[in-house]
Amino acid sequence: MASELTEAPRIAVVIPSYRVKRHILDVLARIPPQVWRVYVVDDACPDGSGAFVREHNQDPRVHVLTHATNKGVGGAMITGYRQAHADGAHVAVKIDGDGQMDPALIDTFARPILRGQADYTKGNRFFNLEDVRQMPIARLVGNAALSFFNKVSSGYWGVFDPTNGYTALSAKLIPLIPWDKVAERYFFESDVLFRLGTLRAVVQDVPMRAHYADEESGLRIWKILVPFLLGHLGNTTKRVFYTYFLRDFSMISVNLALGSLLLLFGLLFGAYKWWTLSHAAVFASSGTVMLAALPILLGFHLTMLALNQDMNNVPRDPLSRSL
Repeated sequence: MASELTEAPRIAVVIPSYRVKRHILDVLARIPPQVWRVYVVDDACPDGSGAFVREHNQDPRVHVLTHATNKGVGGAMITGYRQAHADGAHVAVKIDGDGQMDPALIDTFARPILRGQADYTKGNRFFNLEDVRQMPIARLVGNAALSFFNKVSSGYWGVFDPTNGYTALSAKLIPLIPWDKVAERYFFESDVLFRLGTLRAVVQDVPMRAHYADEESGLRIWKILVPFLLGHLGNTTKRVFYTYFLRDFSMISVNLALGSLLLLFGLLFGAYKWWTLSHAAVFASSGTVMLAALPILLGFHLTMLALNQDMNNVPRDPLSRSL
């Protein structure tokens, strides 16, 4: 990206707009001057926020894109990403229209990408310990669980706060992501991380503080829990297969395959022997116990070894520098 920095960087901002009519003009007014273009994506907003922006906005950088039907935050972002890439942006930054995300941080998110240090940056609201102390326990526990599942499914073991929507993406990667396969609603951010992982893109966390005012969140944990778990399970299976068996075969592949087989054999054999011997009122011999326990112990060890190797296999060379 060094050659691109000889000219003014074209930073595009994408703002999904759905029921944010009260806040959207204030958010637009706080967009810093270094931003090249702003795309407000009216996602079939029942309040007509797109028309409202067209009528009241005076900033020539702002362009309104409109969906005939609601596609969710992911669908709005995909529309914005594609338009930003078509118009020649270098970086596409996503912020919400409800005022939770400080537009002053846009340059902070874009800078690592423009400098060739990362392909994708995302916010982390849990970096500052003082902020963490003020958060409800339920939020902390829930985010920790979601972060763990996201680490497993994406392979980005060093990132946290995966549902944070303050992000920036190198425009060079926009045509490489199969957007028609990306989840369009609440799972969007997690699914994008999985897709970036399959590309071996470099992801970097950006510490930030969230501002909570009078906006209402549509996120309900019980509503998204099962879809999130199923989504992460599916992405984990695909990532492991793509990375360690389809594209490459290494000691991680051997340890994972052998460990899984041994662990499965030990558990099934042990369960079978326990069931049959308990019904026959017969004690298991030491050999039978060892035949079940040894594969479990060895399989667990090999699986943990593969997990440790996977943690050290995080991408470190930004993909956008070679495109």
